[in-house]
Amino acid sequence: MSTEIWIVLLERRLTEAEVGILLEGTPYPWRERLLRVREAEKRQAPLCAYALLRLAIWERCGLYELPLIARTDLGKPYFPEWPGVHFSISHTAAAAMVGLSERPVGVDIERIRPVSRRLLREVGPSEERFFKTWVRREALVKCSGQGVGAMLRGEPPLEDGMHYHEICTASGCAAGAATWESVPPQVRRYSLETLLKCLQTK
Repeated sequence: MSTEIWIVLLERRLTEAEVGILLEGTPYPWRERLLRVREAEKRQAPLCAYALLRLAIWERCGLYELPLIARTDLGKPYFPEWPGVHFSISHTAAAAMVGLSERPVGVDIERIRPVSRRLLREVGPSEERFFKTWVRREALVKCSGQGVGAMLRGEPPLEDGMHYHEICTASGCAAGAATWESVPPQVRRYSLETLLKCLQTK
């Protein structure tokens, strides 16, 4: 199983009916957590991220429902019943992203937005450079399973055999994937309408 990436861009707000469709397939306890989020807009990207994961698992493994998801002591999610299927999930204000592989994988996507001058001094020199560095760091620690604390201490080193791939998305976002393959992963891009249609017909 080579590494593949699924991306959906949120070009508009979800309708209440669409939110209901996505909530129905979101695994517990993430569904309960999202229901406690007061601002409806903040639910949309994580809902789409879990919808992408469902679609990825269906397309790659033929599973109609997500397997049980657990977390390591450092917070990395995994499928206890499917140890040969590794995944990584990320979402930002305008997009969601999922990586799937037979070996550990890490993905991250961030909307480029204003940041403090202090952060620009540390990572900068521009918001675009800051977020390209940020997604690289987060993808690397997700792949290695070190935990987010490791990326706050500086640039995590590439482990022997690990590769980082910058992923092209829409303008206004930075994205990347850390894998154990030198070949860049295949990227599947979806509109919101296409994602919803796929979920309703599977």
